Amino acid sequence: MADLHIHRTHAHGFKKIRKIAFTWAEMAEQEFGLRCVYHEGATVDEVFFTRSGVKGRLLATHDTLEITVQLSVLLRSFKSTVESEILKNLDALLVPTLTKK
Repeated sequence: MADLHIHRTHAHGFKKIRKIAFTWAEMAEQEFGLRCVYHEGATVDEVFFTRSGVKGRLLATHDTLEITVQLSVLLRSFKSTVESEILKNLDALLVPTLTKK
């Protein structure tokens, strides 16, 4: 069973969400040292990610984005921090930044 389960619906379509998922994977590798493996599919893309104490998967479809994460016993005490960082980065990619005119 996953320690974290994050589910977002979106209206970006599959082509755009594929780019968002790939960008998220790149950020996760750079910022958190995760090793990400990206698999493109016809209707769903999957990103498998790991590092010491963390194992998870991101699923991207035409209308949903789902992340599940398993944490080691040691990292479970940081569950809320891990969840907060995932949500912050994911939501920043899903919601376009408003520019001032």
